[in-house]
Amino acid sequence: MGATPQRANGFTTLISMTDTLFPGANDLEGRAIREISAVAMDAPAAANSGHSGTAMALAPLGVTLWGRVMRHDPTDPGWSDRDRFIMSNGHACILQYALAHEFGYDMTPDDLRAFRQPHSRTPGHPERGVAPTVEVTTGPLGQGIANGVGMAIAERILRSDYGPDLVDHRTWVIAGDGCLEEGVSHEAASLAGSLGLDHLTIFYDNNHITIDGATELAFHDDTEARFAAYGWHVINVGEKANDLDVLEDAMRQAIAETSRPTLIVVRSHIAFPSPEMMDTREAHGNPFKASVITEAKAILGVPDVAFTFDPDLPGHLVETLSAQRDARVAWEARVASSGAQGAKLLEQLYNNGAATVTTSPEPFAAGTLAATRKAMQRAMDCYAVQTPGLTAGSADLTDNTGMTLSALSVQSSTNPGGRQFHYGIREFAMSANLTGQALHGGFRPLGSTFFVFSDYARPAIRLAALSEAAVMFVYTHDSVGVGEDGPTHEPVEHLMALRAMPHLHVVRPSDANETLDLVEQFLSDNEPVTTAMVLSRQDMPVFNDADAKVSKKNARRGGYVIREDADAVFTLVGTGSEVGHCLDANDRLAEQGVKTRVVALPCWRCFDAQPSDYRNAVLRRSTPSVSLEAGATLGWTKYVDQAIGIDSFGMSAPGSYVMNYFNINAATLVAHVLETLGGAR
Repeated sequence: MGATPQRANGFTTLISMTDTLFPGANDLEGRAIREISAVAMDAPAAANSGHSGTAMALAPLGVTLWGRVMRHDPTDPGWSDRDRFIMSNGHACILQYALAHEFGYDMTPDDLRAFRQPHSRTPGHPERGVAPTVEVTTGPLGQGIANGVGMAIAERILRSDYGPDLVDHRTWVIAGDGCLEEGVSHEAASLAGSLGLDHLTIFYDNNHITIDGATELAFHDDTEARFAAYGWHVINVGEKANDLDVLEDAMRQAIAETSRPTLIVVRSHIAFPSPEMMDTREAHGNPFKASVITEAKAILGVPDVAFTFDPDLPGHLVETLSAQRDARVAWEARVASSGAQGAKLLEQLYNNGAATVTTSPEPFAAGTLAATRKAMQRAMDCYAVQTPGLTAGSADLTDNTGMTLSALSVQSSTNPGGRQFHYGIREFAMSANLTGQALHGGFRPLGSTFFVFSDYARPAIRLAALSEAAVMFVYTHDSVGVGEDGPTHEPVEHLMALRAMPHLHVVRPSDANETLDLVEQFLSDNEPVTTAMVLSRQDMPVFNDADAKVSKKNARRGGYVIREDADAVFTLVGTGSEVGHCLDANDRLAEQGVKTRVVALPCWRCFDAQPSDYRNAVLRRSTPSVSLEAGATLGWTKYVDQAIGIDSFGMSAPGSYVMNYFNINAATLVAHVLETLGGAR
């Protein structure tokens, strides 16, 4: 460990001098580590909020990785063949911000002083698009590991497609005890081992401390044995968290491994070298007292003045990365000399593998019955070969959810270019993985499961939306129409729960052909959005030609009038399969001399983004209105006067029976309209 403060009988003594704190460090590295350790105390203290201890303990690892091993160039931060760096334990983000400053990225001392302050570039957890070098939004523990798996997958597919001369970078993830306790890490690590992702390395910061106290309170796993069982290459550097040469050697071993991902176990001491805070739970999340900072800075040999930086240090460190810059320039030359192949790679990275649609799927015949999940399969059959960035798979439900890529091969350790994914029964890791693929660049990933199991993946859906990642989550079996499987498998509250999530576009198409169109929109748009595509298990009517024409023209706006009548006395509003019931009710009421209009709202968020004149014309709130949706009614009053839905759990019975039991049918709408109009008279 170098100069480790030792406790004895309640007292602490320093057993060696400051210059031996970080064995193997040269002058520049030692100065950088000390500045990082100091700002890791200063920034949380100034904010009176934040996590100092982990960043202090990992400063040597960070400097070793960024200075000696990682493939990056601060003079061109967006270099597409750069290594990706992820802090899964995002609470320690002051480490990443400080590293970005020390290595010459656009991260100023003022940015560090503004840590956790309003509108700063240094928020309390890493946020994609806010600070340089932040590849993914992290914070909820463990998800960064799964994001890293997705990034490693994206790199491997591109390397397989374009060759290692054009694509050959690595993904490095720092994770802590909490990350490895979270279940998503188990799912993601198991998947990564199965796929043999050799360009992925995770550093396990084994500091034995959580918020409640020592990890031994609840964590006795043999982590090395667990990862070895997953098929990982495991390196344990022991008590060498401060030894830069030992850390570098472990990283080089990871690079040399060509068939497995690597876990590097580092036994660090949280808050090193603070005599008072080291190895304490208080060091995890409490800003340090001034006296503690003073003592630690004395040991580090840095001025006891907050936010003291050597203005020349970043420039010197950038100069040490000349080999990395040379590698980037050589890469640019190889891309240019590769002609059409290089141009194709750059285009895929630029537009995230957008589809160029020259052939459209065969439409479903008007008046027939087709589940919208069947339309997803038809979309995949047609668009897969036209979408360079498409990957698709499911959590063990490939046929059920329409995710079979019949024209493409299966991703595996022996087929690194495969686009068909079998994620196994790992909904959470699959979903966080998709975000990693999307944010890597070059891809439009789709992953699927039954809608009710979006509960397993919700934290990953949330971070995808927060990151505005171009991911499509495909959810089938969207209502109590699931039937015999019963309430455990019948989503009721899920539509409203996901609609409440900012940035997420929850799409429930009105028929099979509308599904084809909305899938094409996601695959071909220049700026695709985070999307949850919610599809039916049960068959539903395919629009007649007139209704289909209106859908084709307006469905992408999120809401539209599918049947209009200037003299209408009622508006019927539906989503998904219930739009068919609205159309049926429209016909039945017309037979009784009652004129109605029908509105489809496949995507509330898309609709809300339309101009107010358009929204007002679609809803026409001066006309009485009612909605029909096989789910919770919460939220519908924004669009209609009254809502018919399901505000209880479902039941086990044939799907058609369950739908009728809960009054999700045209007859209910007809009765409601007649009763309301009768009462009004």
